[in-house]
Amino acid sequence: MSTRKYFGTDGIRGLVGKAPISPEFVMKLGWAAGKVLATRGTKKVLIGKDTRISGYMLESALEAGFSAAGIDIGLMGPMPTPAVAYLTKTFRAEAGIVISASHNPFYDNGIKFFSTTGEKLPDEVEQAIEAMLDEEMDCVHSAKLGKAVRIDDAAGRYIEFCKSNFPSEYSLNGLKIVVDCAHGATYHIAPSVFRELGAEVIEFACAPNGTNINDDCGATSMTNIAKLVLEQQADLGIALDGDGDRLMMVDQNGDVVDGDEIIFIVAKNAQQHNKLKGGVVGTLMSNMGLELALKDLDIDFSRAKVGDRYVMEQLKAKGWKLGAENSGHVINLNCTSTGDGTIAALNVLEAICQSGKSLTQLRQGMTMLPQILVNVRFSGKTDPINDDAVKQSVIDVEQELAGTGRVLLRKSGTEPLIRVMVEGPDLTEVTRLANIIAEQVKAVDAEH
Repeated sequence: MSTRKYFGTDGIRGLVGKAPISPEFVMKLGWAAGKVLATRGTKKVLIGKDTRISGYMLESALEAGFSAAGIDIGLMGPMPTPAVAYLTKTFRAEAGIVISASHNPFYDNGIKFFSTTGEKLPDEVEQAIEAMLDEEMDCVHSAKLGKAVRIDDAAGRYIEFCKSNFPSEYSLNGLKIVVDCAHGATYHIAPSVFRELGAEVIEFACAPNGTNINDDCGATSMTNIAKLVLEQQADLGIALDGDGDRLMMVDQNGDVVDGDEIIFIVAKNAQQHNKLKGGVVGTLMSNMGLELALKDLDIDFSRAKVGDRYVMEQLKAKGWKLGAENSGHVINLNCTSTGDGTIAALNVLEAICQSGKSLTQLRQGMTMLPQILVNVRFSGKTDPINDDAVKQSVIDVEQELAGTGRVLLRKSGTEPLIRVMVEGPDLTEVTRLANIIAEQVKAVDAEH
């Protein structure tokens, strides 16, 4: 990824109006992608977006670029990221494009691509698009310009797909569910999915206005949905992020259930019904409680680098089906080709129906270890992580934990921060140990 000029681990993202999220660049991006994709397949792409006001501008710019390259465009309007992945596959389109900055504020936006198989674009295709961006833009002959059509039934198609992933012999009758759509791309989809399966649905943050996406709501802001679950005496709450690929939940007591606990519930239920294929992939940030709980069930566990892209890479390499980040990206390749918050929620609801247990009871099979994260700002003149004194400090702390916890040092990818994470059985103790390492990082940086 380090050789990329524009593409990051999750497409191209930035502040709206500033390159690369400007109308000029995005039109050129559409053209460059179109030129690369025109050499293969159907010469057709699908475009979906979340509910940000800038989506109108960027959608038009992409449409113009693709048309100039001779590519036909299917416009789907507001659609969750995983829906675009699914529909790209079913329409046999050459690519699916999502205009979204996921859980970021409305003034950010981004562009990400899916291949014809509903997965992230292969590296070589992204590199070819980047190379084409350096070429001078041209336009095909008028007779060969791409045509744009609106796909009016896209939402209905995806709702039916989601419902098809819930066993037909069960229903959600009798369950009261709060559904928080973050004023994002699932606002017209997720409530219908759960309601049509029989649940009583209380909608929250399902009224997008272009600027309220992820604003004090959704999977990155759980306070309001937790209150609402308690006020409404609901059985559980489902919180999605702005583009619908992330899920966090709330149990009947108002307690947050994160991605680690969700994948534990899904994996345990799959194992009990002889549907577990392989183990579970987490990340370096996955709670050690998940690892220990899976070990008790004789389920293999492996850690990938932080990022759903890396979880997916490891799943494919191992031939496994289940993976997750604690932030709520939950991947079930038995159901779909990418992380999908609505599908993940249905997987948990399936476990509730099949077990007859509540979400509160299902999560009790796993004990989350206290996890402390200390951010240490550093000058950037040296790399404290590779300093001998810091390494020794980590070794000392690991010896104190004696196999009952973990230490992880990570450098932030966006600012000069060292993230010191320590987890173990006792909150007071892990806090003390994390601060010991953090102080050593500060001391080493001060010396330079």
